Formats: sequence, structure tokens, C-alpha cells
Amino acid sequence: MKRKIAVIAFGGNAILPKDQKGLQKEQMNNAKKAANLMIHVVKKGYDLIIVHGNGPQVGNLLIQMEEAVNKIPPFTLEVCDAMTEGSMGFMLEQAIINELRKNSVDKEVATLITQVIVDRNDPAFDNPTKPIGPFYSKYRAQMLMREKRWSMTEDAGRGFRKVVPSPKPIDIVPKRVLYDLVHSGKIVIAAGGGGIPVIINGRGLFQGVEAVIDKDYASSLIAREIEADLFVILTDVPRVSQNFGQPDETPIPVMTVEEAKKHHAEGQFPPGSMGPKILAAIDYIQSGGKEVLITSASHLKAALINRSGTKIISKH
Repeated sequence: MKRKIAVIAFGGNAILPKDQKGLQKEQMNNAKKAANLMIHVVKKGYDLIIVHGNGPQVGNLLIQMEEAVNKIPPFTLEVCDAMTEGSMGFMLEQAIINELRKNSVDKEVATLITQVIVDRNDPAFDNPTKPIGPFYSKYRAQMLMREKRWSMTEDAGRGFRKVVPSPKPIDIVPKRVLYDLVHSGKIVIAAGGGGIPVIINGRGLFQGVEAVIDKDYASSLIAREIEADLFVILTDVPRVSQNFGQPDETPIPVMTVEEAKKHHAEGQFPPGSMGPKILAAIDYIQSGGKEVLITSASHLKAALINRSGTKIISKH
């Protein structure tokens, strides 16, 4: 019997919310809450691939490195991505294993350090837009731009920040290992933070690059490659809406790909919020995917039984 597979994506803020200090104990407790959500999906009969964001975690790691720069040489962004894939993977993996044990579910969980290939000629490399890491003084920023050739921008009078490109993911490494793990019934945590960005250089070898890959695009790519039956995107709202935040805001329980494209073209889903999630959903469905579910963490259980969330499907 063919296994049912779901890919579920959620942000790094789920593990490190803005209103918390970032203590290890806090993050472990948040991982337990995330694990509890995953069990709802497992109980619906799905095997799982979990993709988490890592923005707050990488940001904190870069701040730590800047504070210690005169004592310990700092790592580049792609290595920081790998470090957070491992640390966050451990927290989630342990929490999910314990939740499975509590529910008498006999499943193994694995964290896969995942490289994600991007095109070295992606136009994003000519226009870095994603601010990362600490704020710098003008003097320090000028020195870093000169010595390290960083792109930097002033951020609302708070100082200068490094900006990096956000290229589109085009392939997953190791794809076959990921496919085999989930199709053999394992729960896999993969492509944390959108994955570790790499290019294929002029010699045909992998080479890490300082970039940020959108986790929703990476999740969509994984969902397509491993032939997932369900792609879940967790966000801050229970349902996608038309005219969000306006007096005539209207929740959308179900929409087809064509309706999603139309709403997006009309500017209903801004680039900085719902836009990438909708585009990731469209890519998945257009590549043969079956169903996308967009909802909040607190409404996931209800959304899985059609009582909340927004479904995106190929056609009614």
C-alpha cells in the first residue's frame, strides 16, 4: 500500500518567539509544542517531512560571533545555517520522539543536514535584500564592506546590517536519502531554514554561498520531489483572506490554483507576508501536487478535519 506523505513547514519563530529571551529551556519547551502538532498529522495516517525556519536562531548566532570576533574567527552564513539545522533538529527530534513514545507510536525520527542548490546566475545575487545578523556602527560597517565586500544597508536609524541574496532553490541534496527515509516510514526533519545554500561552481563542485533560501519555496520543492500528498504551511493566521486587515476582510476556505493566481496578481498577497506561501503552494500544485493546507499552529488540528485553514487545490 502506498504511504501517505505530508510536508509541513513552519517558521523559526515557533521555536523562538519575539517575546522570549531565547533561553535553551524556552526553545526546548517550544519544540515540545511543535512536536505535539506533528502528532496530529501522524495520527491522520501521514508520514512526515518537517521543514522549520531558522531566522531568529541564525540571527542570534551571528550576534554571538560578532561579540567574540576578537577571540574566535567567525563562520560564514552557510555554516551558521548548518549549525542551526543541527541544533534545532536535535531539539525537534528529541521532542517528537518523546511525543511518539507517549502516544505508543513506533516510528523513528531523523534530522537530515540538507544542502539546497541554487543557480549561481540567479538574479537575486545582483540584488541582495535580506537583512541578517547584528546592527553595526557606520564605521564598522564601512570596514566590513571594504574588507569582506559585504553588502550593507542602514536599517531605520538603528545602524547598518548585512544584506544577502534570496535565490530560488532548484535541487535538494541528498535527495535520494530523503526520499528513501520518508518512503520507508521515517519522520524526517530536513532543509532547516530553507536549507544550506550551495552553488555548483565552474569545476562542477558544490560551494557554499551566503544567502537565505525561503523555507516555503524549499518546502514546496521537497514536496514535489518526494511526491507528497499534502503540503502544510503554518503561518500566523487561521485562514488566508482577501483584503486582509480591511473592514471587508473575507476568509477563503478553499481556492483553486487559478483563483490563487488571480488573487496574487491583484496584490492580495504581499511579498513580505503571504505572497511566498501562495507562490510555493501554486508551484507544488502545478507540478502535480494534490493539496496545500495553510493555517496557524493553533488551528492545525481543526484544519485537518476541514474546520479551519485554507485549502489550495488544482480545481473544484
